Amino acid sequence: MTDFTRRRVLGTSLAALTATTIGGREALGRTTDKVRLTWGPGGLTLLAKQRGVLEKRLADQSIKLEWLGPFPNHAPTMQAVVGGSADFSFGGSTTPALASLIAGAPLVFVQFFEYNPRTTAIIARDDSGINSIEDLVGKSVAVNRSGLGEFLLVAALEKHKIDRSKVRFVYLNPPDAAPAFAAGKVDAWAMWSPGVDISREQNKAHDLFLEARDLDFQIDYTSFLTTRDFAAQNPDLVRAVIEGLKAEGDWAYDNPVEAETIAQFEGKYSTELRDHFASLRRRYTFYSPADTTFVAGLQRAADWLADRRVLPEHLKVADFLAQPKAV
Repeated sequence: MTDFTRRRVLGTSLAALTATTIGGREALGRTTDKVRLTWGPGGLTLLAKQRGVLEKRLADQSIKLEWLGPFPNHAPTMQAVVGGSADFSFGGSTTPALASLIAGAPLVFVQFFEYNPRTTAIIARDDSGINSIEDLVGKSVAVNRSGLGEFLLVAALEKHKIDRSKVRFVYLNPPDAAPAFAAGKVDAWAMWSPGVDISREQNKAHDLFLEARDLDFQIDYTSFLTTRDFAAQNPDLVRAVIEGLKAEGDWAYDNPVEAETIAQFEGKYSTELRDHFASLRRRYTFYSPADTTFVAGLQRAADWLADRRVLPEHLKVADFLAQPKAV
């Protein structure tokens, strides 16, 4: 066999192997065998990362899992997805997700869930003299822009018939808001768990408004997003990730002490606080983008947020959903 013939045969074999590999992936409903997930200091992605069960589950389907993080909140995980360094946002608030979509991010929702009981709260220090929402008039409150903190403060002021112009919104992300609240540079803080609970304990603070108790209807949910192209090209990979995360939620409900111990180690908070979280025994309920009843509820929430300028404009949620076959 001449060198030319040998090279031709080798080239043909490599081409056939490549075609078979690509064709095999496409048959599996994906164009890649790797998925890059973001994680944060709490929630299902933290549990999944620390337990390692999701990684093994995906490996059984010939999918390699790579973790990126920790991220302090949802917005930077979406930026990572848009920038190409990650494939999924980490399961965070729908409010900043909607803001990102309005800003033009090429993302779609691939899954939603809600956890109950919800513990996002507005807190003030015990020595602040602030004991009600009415006491916030003339005061400053730290919130994350277009996120849980901002919408909860807007909802609280509206419920208590206080014009938002009478309260100073200080836009800070959690890593900056926590020390600002502790140092008294802001008078109150709207924040989610476990940050709000840690701060309440460490800074001797109390609730002014608690989402599960005081909010009239649910405005915010938890969501996973990918790029529109990734969702379209990798429907079965998306499904595999979501099914694995659902399993983490079921495990957390069945094993609250073990789940909260994992979160405690990452959050570095007290055993008393861990036991409080375990006693809540959070339940995670998942919703597909194909769930029209859920999507109608999210649309109502998006309209509420836009009407109150938490979101810069209205949008149609249905335009930003992955196709049903992808979830």
